[in-house]
Amino acid sequence: MASRNILYLCQEIMPYLPQTELSELSRHLVQAMQERGNEIRTFMPRYGCINERRNQLHEVIRLSGMNLIIDNNDHQLIIKVASIPSARIQIYFIDNDDYFARKAVLTDDQGKEFEDNDERAIFFARGVLETVRKLNWKPSVVHCMGWMSAVAPLYLKKVFADDPLFRDVKVVVSLCDDRFSQPLSAEFKEKVAKEGVEDEKLENLATASYENLYRFVIDYADGVVVASADADKSLVEYARQSGKPLLEYQSIDEAELFDNYNRFYEEL
Repeated sequence: MASRNILYLCQEIMPYLPQTELSELSRHLVQAMQERGNEIRTFMPRYGCINERRNQLHEVIRLSGMNLIIDNNDHQLIIKVASIPSARIQIYFIDNDDYFARKAVLTDDQGKEFEDNDERAIFFARGVLETVRKLNWKPSVVHCMGWMSAVAPLYLKKVFADDPLFRDVKVVVSLCDDRFSQPLSAEFKEKVAKEGVEDEKLENLATASYENLYRFVIDYADGVVVASADADKSLVEYARQSGKPLLEYQSIDEAELFDNYNRFYEEL
């Protein structure tokens, strides 16, 4: 099989966050694809609950310092990096004091989702793609794992479509067990439009529920992976009906799982 450059946008990865189905899959998938000869770049948000000293995160000065404008406000982009020595994997972290300093992931102590999660998702996606441009690294596949990465397919198809680094990229979206209960901000559609996105389909995000967001994202994907047995059934069916390449759910314990991922990327 031919090697390829794969960019991963991951909502969560072990050991930086507790073990969940998604964090475990993200951790082992990036290692497995690297071991199969692919070149990997992996990003996740630097949530404030991640212990930087214990995990040996350090800032990458040459990649940091850019300001991203989200809803007419400037936010500094900080890039940090750490390694998982046992796997020889390097993880890049997207950081910003306004969005990721709080000692939490997506919800507060009472389990309430943060009102600015929409802007955090926009910042994460933009931050990853701007950093890849700084690295001057051309991915052949971009795989989005978790709804925090769900804005990236829209950027790639609408905002960065003419960029030589992203022009021919194939976008893969995973359907996970990561549902949020409350729709994102009522201004989410307008905030995305301010990013330079012109698309009549944006009206579908007037109410940015989990289902609406993912139906919208699937429309921009080149392939879909069912990454959890508990993924939203209506979205799985929507992906099947779309006619796009679909990798059906397989347990992480199945021997052929990562070979199937590798073949799926190759066949896009």
